[in-house]
Amino acid sequence: MTKIKIASLVIGSLVAGLVIPAKAEVSKIALADQQSLAFLPTMVMKHEKLLEAEVKKAGLGDVPVSWHTFAGGNSATDAMLAGELQFAFSGITPFITLWSKSNGKVKGVVATSSQPEYLNCRDPGLKSVRDFKGTEKIVVPAIKVSTQAVFLQMEAARIWGDAQYERLDPLTVAMSQADGSVALLSGNNEITCSFTSQPFTYVQLKRPDIHTILNSFDTLGGPATLTMAWTTTDFKEKNPKTYAAFLAAYKKALDIIHNEKPRAAKIYLTLSKDKSLTEDDVVKIISDPQIAFVETPENTMKSVLFMKKVGRIKAAPASWKDMWFENVHHLKGS
Repeated sequence: MTKIKIASLVIGSLVAGLVIPAKAEVSKIALADQQSLAFLPTMVMKHEKLLEAEVKKAGLGDVPVSWHTFAGGNSATDAMLAGELQFAFSGITPFITLWSKSNGKVKGVVATSSQPEYLNCRDPGLKSVRDFKGTEKIVVPAIKVSTQAVFLQMEAARIWGDAQYERLDPLTVAMSQADGSVALLSGNNEITCSFTSQPFTYVQLKRPDIHTILNSFDTLGGPATLTMAWTTTDFKEKNPKTYAAFLAAYKKALDIIHNEKPRAAKIYLTLSKDKSLTEDDVVKIISDPQIAFVETPENTMKSVLFMKKVGRIKAAPASWKDMWFENVHHLKGS
């Protein structure tokens, strides 16, 4: 067959509408998620298959997307650094620790929520953190290292000085937020308080014998990022289209949360299988003015500077932008 005939066949095939297969940057996209209201954008992305749609829209083909729940943050970190995960979601303080240890190998992609943690107690004699006598038990997800534990240390330092930032650590016990909430509400154990986020606070405060003695926004001096997404600099640099597809999917999830709250509430209840809340309850929670699902990192340096000051991290960024990729640098972050 002559070269002219071959060229004619190729042109004819294109004219006939045959499409050259899309070339994916990656063979799969694996994400570490958490099934809690603080990570609602990820739940919307997962349920609505927004990432799959954006990857295909970017011309990358039908790339399999999978979501994985890990027992602890260290497991997710190991999987990420081994290349088994492409994106992960976590609390802000565990990420700060990871960023400091990684020498810039990981960075934040977007914030997922700004919302307070609430220290809720059943002892009517407790009006503030100053009232703890040393016999109480405070539930946090992990002693010393969880976001709640760090915020409690920051509050202790704010009240009693930096030298006593660990003053309340002996009172803390480790439980998941769900188990801690059950323990607090049962009233037949040693648990006095639970330092937790929504929706557990909403459920707890329905009870007249439970009250809040600390809102973490008071400790931090205003709204602050609680949860966020991160990945490795290596992945972002090698897979720019996949990274951009993630951002597009995330922004569509935010649009649903902001403009279709009942739809977002149904998604949360479907994936979380939370039987303690109604759709109206969830809509009420995510409509709280103190709860914001935004991509802007807020007040993150307050935690960074504290963790550096007390020796929790060795390296601290000069600016919040050093911890985050450039797609959020134009935002009014902190």
